[in-house]
Amino acid sequence: MLTLKKPVIYPESDGQPMSDNTRQFRWIMTIQGGIDGIFRHDENVFVAGNLLWYPVEGDNKIRAAPDVLVAFGRPKGDRGSYLQWLEDHIAPQVVFEVASPGNRAGQLTTKFVFYERYGAEEYYLYDPDTGELFGWTRSGERLVEIPNMNGWVSPRLGVRFEIHDGPLRLFGPDGKPFLTYTELVEQGEREAREKDQALRRAEAAQQQTEHARQQAVEAQQAQLQAQQQAEQAQQQAEQAQQQAEQARQQAEQARQQAEQARREAERLAAKLRELGIDPAR
Repeated sequence: MLTLKKPVIYPESDGQPMSDNTRQFRWIMTIQGGIDGIFRHDENVFVAGNLLWYPVEGDNKIRAAPDVLVAFGRPKGDRGSYLQWLEDHIAPQVVFEVASPGNRAGQLTTKFVFYERYGAEEYYLYDPDTGELFGWTRSGERLVEIPNMNGWVSPRLGVRFEIHDGPLRLFGPDGKPFLTYTELVEQGEREAREKDQALRRAEAAQQQTEHARQQAVEAQQAQLQAQQQAEQAQQQAEQAQQQAEQARQQAEQARQQAEQARREAERLAAKLRELGIDPAR
């Protein structure tokens, strides 16, 4: 009798909470969101938080749920779990764990062995309570510890780690820090205020420019009017000068006529005297 093999079920939950406390949860969300933001335009980078990773087809006992995993070469999209054989056999290249008081040393060791065995290229472990940060990169079949994480830049992510003078700080390839959701909201509000202030300043500057333009137009019109008045005055002066010249010419003409009349009178008087006539009588 043929016995049908039962299909293997790969649970989408291991029954464990995503985080043990608000601090751990905040760090998980900040790291996942920051990395997802870096690769938001790359459709072939999948970023997830607290997703069960099954590396071996047919075995649902071999699994791990990194706090954050990053798989290059896999499309974005929703998944209930990461079934590696359905993901073109690509293992997540980068994984993060954020430690909490509930994480026992044995659990973290088990996870380290899992990540080393099943192909993670980079593994980062941060404890926000103690401020300790550890990192490992793949060398052949092994994950080798990074001697100094302060200033380290992830080869895959381009993310820079800084771990001095306070809690861990992560910076993207563009130099911008990873921010919590609240910090992102505050940044958005601050940028909106700055944009509004810049818009108001631009409007005020535009109004000043328009006022200055109007003043310039008015000054130009006043200058044109003054020029027209000066031209009119010049024309009136020239007209008066022409009238004065005409009056002088008329006076000269009258003088010449009077002189001519006088000479004619003297000539007639002389003629009369020649004839023996006294012109005075």
